[in-house]
Amino acid sequence: MRDRLFFPALALAALLMVALAAVWPQGLGDRSWGPFGHTPAQRTPAMQAAMKRESDASNQRLNQARQAVSDLQSQAISPTQ
Repeated sequence: MRDRLFFPALALAALLMVALAAVWPQGLGDRSWGPFGHTPAQRTPAMQAAMKRESDASNQRLNQARQAVSDLQSQAISPTQ
């Protein structure tokens, strides 16, 4: 294929890909501008609340595990019969 045809076709394909990316559904990322896109699933109040509950539960389990290890270490160092 001649360069005279190849490079303009390549530039046109690149422009079409950019235009498609501007209007294609964005998934869980930021919302597209204007009439395109929708509110991302992670930005809905229900999902935010679920993520907060999951994070709080994870932090609580982590703190309980740390406390258990700390109790076992202190018990191994100075056992109280």
